[in-house]
Amino acid sequence: MEHFLTINTDGVQIHNDIKPLDTETVIVKHYPNSFYETNLQNKLVENGVTELVVCGMMTHMCIDTTIRAAKDYGYELTLISDGCATKELEWNGDYIPADTVQSIFMASLNQKFANVITSTDYLFYQYDL
Repeated sequence: MEHFLTINTDGVQIHNDIKPLDTETVIVKHYPNSFYETNLQNKLVENGVTELVVCGMMTHMCIDTTIRAAKDYGYELTLISDGCATKELEWNGDYIPADTVQSIFMASLNQKFANVITSTDYLFYQYDL
């Protein structure tokens, strides 16, 4: 069975609803850490970026790894909790529900690595709604 995120499969295609503008940079990554073997750090430095707002999937892999790496680079981080997704995990025959995995990772990252907030709170904070 082919992995969902294999190169040239539907799993790696950008959905039309969020298709980047011609002026936007697309960073292609092959590892959980978005900085590893990519030009992400160079692009952020070139553009003077010091703060990142992060969302995506999988919380227990790419989000966790990227947030920790970004913190090492000195970025101020906001993690949008309801903008992230994960899945059920198995360990030693025990199955950990996705909502439990999500809560554990959000709690682990909150305030130590990122300011973890909901999308609603971010919009109210960001735009004074």
